[in-house]
Order: sequence, then structure tokens, then C-alpha cells
Amino acid sequence: MASKYSNITFQGFRRENGRVGVRNHVVILPVDDISNAACEAVANNVKGTLAIPHAYGRLQFGEDLDLHFRTMIGTGSNPNVAAVVVIGIEPGWTKKIADGIRATGKPVAEFSIEQKGDFETIRAASWAAKEYVHWATELQREECSISDLWVSTKCGESDTTTGLGSCPTVGNMYDKLIPEGIYGVFGETSEITGAEHICKTRAINDDVAERWYRMWKAYQDDVIFAHQTDDLSDSQPTKGNIEGGLTTIEEKALGNLEKIGRECKFIDILEPAEAPQKGNGLYFMDSSSAAAECVTLMAAGGYVIHTFPTGQGNVVGNPIVPVIKITANPRTVRTMAEHVDVDVSGILRRDMTIDEAGDELIDMIRRTANGRNTAAEALGHREFSMTKLYRSA
Repeated sequence: MASKYSNITFQGFRRENGRVGVRNHVVILPVDDISNAACEAVANNVKGTLAIPHAYGRLQFGEDLDLHFRTMIGTGSNPNVAAVVVIGIEPGWTKKIADGIRATGKPVAEFSIEQKGDFETIRAASWAAKEYVHWATELQREECSISDLWVSTKCGESDTTTGLGSCPTVGNMYDKLIPEGIYGVFGETSEITGAEHICKTRAINDDVAERWYRMWKAYQDDVIFAHQTDDLSDSQPTKGNIEGGLTTIEEKALGNLEKIGRECKFIDILEPAEAPQKGNGLYFMDSSSAAAECVTLMAAGGYVIHTFPTGQGNVVGNPIVPVIKITANPRTVRTMAEHVDVDVSGILRRDMTIDEAGDELIDMIRRTANGRNTAAEALGHREFSMTKLYRSA
């Protein structure tokens, strides 16, 4: 029998490859840090475009370079993006990224600065961007099923209310919508520490559980333990977590895991910025616990809406993906109201159940998918942060 969530629809943009976006950006995408200025100049020339400057892209190699390409291609390929102008210093990497995005079927133009300079590159790229804006602004939303949505999650500035209220709200949403066919993803590899034995049991089978545990253990051994000083007290928990009453990483991890609800099993493990390949369901992405980095990676993986539980209050947004903020902390609702999309502080007052809070979040996801700007979008938060694995050559 169909649930009451089966008939939820929203108005989205169906892309050339069948995926559905909830935004309609024309992105000016720099391949490397020294192409940022040209991209920003194009965005200044052509209103309705969005430049995404970043700090990397020169002399990266190996796995770090693979991640760079995956993040750049994934960002341009995200269904919230209608068309892309790619600008790089030289043509080789520029073409590689443009071709990767082009494989989705969406319009892509590429320009390299070498042998042309900024003026000529900006002139030519601005003409292409203007044509894309005309084209994109005539695209129409169409009615889409809830199963077309890809919804990611990551929490930030956690406190005692996060594990009690806002994270379980996201978990309740996943328990209701994963069976309806949506794609979900959680991550924050370091923040599972202390609850890894629980997370392992939430894998769909023994093979996925063992692969997940090996991934988590490798991060512990090869990164955290290899580079720590005395402990992680300057990083995990953060000073904000401690201020909010979380004194250990174990407490933080137990609250973090509330985001996957009571029923969901994760069906596969994703590399950072990797798109899922095994069909609809919940995935785990090996990802940073830093807010902007994690949301950037999940957006590059193809997710079009991000749900962000926060306790103390976190202001992060993303250039291409709307970030929905959920809090159960009454003080945060009072002092940072402009950043809150879903107030579930009633859970702590016992005048709202987690089931009711989950429904509130589902309604906000639907409204956001239909075009409502999130608080982060309205306030201009466009944080985009690449994950870098090691220093460049």
C-alpha cells in the first residue's frame, strides 16, 4: 500500500540525462586558482551567471588530482546547473573538465587563457555565457516525483540538542523518503569515531560493512593517528561542540548517526565527490567533517538539496545546492533566527514529536525543491571549498 509520501511531487528542471534539478544556474567554472579572476569578470559582465572561485588546480597529481577533476566535473554536472562555461589557464585540463561535464548532455563552452590573455578570454566567454543565460531562462519547471530527489546531509556546530532533535529529524525524513525512491548520503568520516561499531551494523550486508570499516580504519590510521599531536581536542570535538555540551568525539558521533534514522541501511560507500552507481538508497561518502568541504563534495556527487542539522548555529551555504538549516536549540532560534529554515525546538519542549518534525522537514524540502530560497541562499552564503589530500608538487 502506498504511503502518504508516495504522492509528493515538486516542480523541477529535468536535464538532458534524465536527472532533475531544483535550481537553474549558469556556472562560470575555473579549472584552477589563477583562472578565478577571468571567471569572476565574466560573471560580472553577464548577470544571471555564477562564478565559483576556488584555491587549487595547479601541480596537483595522483589521487589528489583525480579528486580535483572529480569535484570540478561533478560540480558542473550537478542537475542544479543548466549550462557551464569552463575557463582554465591551459587547454588540456580545461578540455578534460569540459568533456566530463559535456557527457551529461548539458551545454558546455570551454576557454583557455594561454596565448590569448584575460581580455580576449573574458570577451569570448562572456558571449557564450550570455547565450546560455538566454537559453536557461526559458527552461520551464515540470512536475516530478519525490523519487527524483537526491538529498544529502551533514551536521555542523553540533551540541546536545543536535543528537536529541535536529539530527533525528533528518533521520526520520530518510526513514520516510528512502523507501519512496530518493537518493540519500551521509558522511563525515572522522565524526563516526566512537560509534563505528554501530555504523557498521547499518550497512546493507557484510561486504559493505567490511568495506566501510576498512575505509574508516584507514582514515584513522593513515591520517588522524599519523598526524595528531596529543589528541584531537583542537579539532574534534570543536570548541563550539564543547560549548554546546559535547565533551567527547563519542558523544558527537552518537548524535551524528541519528541522521540516518531507525530503518535505513546504507547500500554502498562513495569516494569523495563520487556519484552513486547502485541505484536509489542511502550511501556513505568518505568525506571531511568541515562544513563547506563536505557540502561541496556531496554536491559534486550529484545531490541537489542538502539538509543541515545544527545546534549552536552554522551559517554555511553552497553556490549550487540549497542548504536547509534545521535546529532544535531554542537559543539558536532566538539569536540566529535569520539562518534557520526549520525550527524543531518543540522537540525539547515536548510539544513536537520527532515524527512531526520529520514531516516539517519533508515539507520544507518540497518547498525548497519548488523554488523557495533557503536562509543561506537569501543571505548570500556560497561557501565552496575543495578537499585537498596533500601538498602540490
